[in-house]
Amino acid sequence: MPNPIDTAALDRARRKAYLRLSPLLFLGYVIAYIDRVNLSIAKLTMLKDLGFDNAVLGTASGVFFIGYFFLEIPCALAIERWSARRLICRIMVSWGIVAALTALVKTPAQFYTARFFLGVAEAGFFPCVLVYLTHWFPLRDRARALAWFMIATPAAQILSPKISGALLKIGTDETVAGQLIHHPALLGLVGWQWVYIFWGLPAVVLGLVVFFLLADRPADAQWLTAEEKHALTSQLELEKAQISGCRRMTVLEAFQNPKVVLLVLTYFFGVTANYGLETFLPSILKDWYSLEVDKITWLVILPPCFAVASQLFVGWSSDRHKEYRRHAAAALLIGFVALLLVPFTRGYLPLTIVCFVMFSAGQKGYQPAFWALPSLFLTDMAAAGSIALINSLGQFGGFVGPYVLGTLQTRTGSFVGGIYFLCFCLAAAAVIILSLKVKPVQTAS
Repeated sequence: MPNPIDTAALDRARRKAYLRLSPLLFLGYVIAYIDRVNLSIAKLTMLKDLGFDNAVLGTASGVFFIGYFFLEIPCALAIERWSARRLICRIMVSWGIVAALTALVKTPAQFYTARFFLGVAEAGFFPCVLVYLTHWFPLRDRARALAWFMIATPAAQILSPKISGALLKIGTDETVAGQLIHHPALLGLVGWQWVYIFWGLPAVVLGLVVFFLLADRPADAQWLTAEEKHALTSQLELEKAQISGCRRMTVLEAFQNPKVVLLVLTYFFGVTANYGLETFLPSILKDWYSLEVDKITWLVILPPCFAVASQLFVGWSSDRHKEYRRHAAAALLIGFVALLLVPFTRGYLPLTIVCFVMFSAGQKGYQPAFWALPSLFLTDMAAAGSIALINSLGQFGGFVGPYVLGTLQTRTGSFVGGIYFLCFCLAAAAVIILSLKVKPVQTAS
């Protein structure tokens, strides 16, 4: 009979893991997300300077996910066999360099190429971290750990607009109190170029920090005692043995599993809605209300503020009730209803912002519960490969959403058709995830 797990040592190890790992992974994802979506702010002057239109922006935003696809699964599988800190370091340093070099583009082809290689460089970061969290956090903590990691995306949306908006003024003219003020270029570069450089370089620095501070598994952590290492490792191994009646799927079997296919479809539709709106939210506000850049950068901060609270609540509630499917679907439906109402609020800015806030709370809020689902029926390489497959195929929605919204706006002169397309995506995601049947793993309280 196996020795009982020391619950006091396990609780100490769990608390230490939260405090040691969550802040660093959170910061990494903040920078990653900003580098991925900062073109939504940079485009406010970049398109005019370079003569691009919204179709170019939508295509460039989407091309990122084509490059992202190629290395996503190999990187996630590598984390089960190699060092997490080395792999995450490599990813962060390379994407930081490519992100900064985007400042040099001058033609649509160059812009597409930079975005493609940014996707290649960043590929693997998200699934690597999700797999890495399964090496550290028992099932009862996993959705909350995921929530603390995933609030990096709304945090990035809160942090970046005002900073990027201030950088955007470099090399431009601005009217203040009736007077024209010229902001000179810096080192021969203008504002949108500095947006890319400013947010690219921190990824390089943080990647080096990750290399020295992350521990691959509990057994490697010098900040855990021997008792804490043993308790946490034992709990994780016990839970692995419980999944699927101790039967472990191969990677190929996992890819063919209907549950994995449904998760891919759910995430694809969710990502389509997310990136479609995030890429064009500043443009929608500017088009509908003729707002200045400063006011737009304040308004786009509001939706992610509520998304942070939504993600933390869903992570806490789904772990507490040990129920993830309905939590994810309910959040998606809230986002659907809010976005469906957006076109009817045009002309009433406060109502428009309220709808965008509720959309963000729903669309972001489903993610902690959603990403807790794969580890309920998959382990080891099958889990790593499936998480990467779900993320990489789902991320093609990051191409579809901006492309459809940008193309429809260019052809029709209106964002409304694109918004309704995103509504359909959210409804489809909610329906699909409700059809998923997953049996929870029983864990010790």
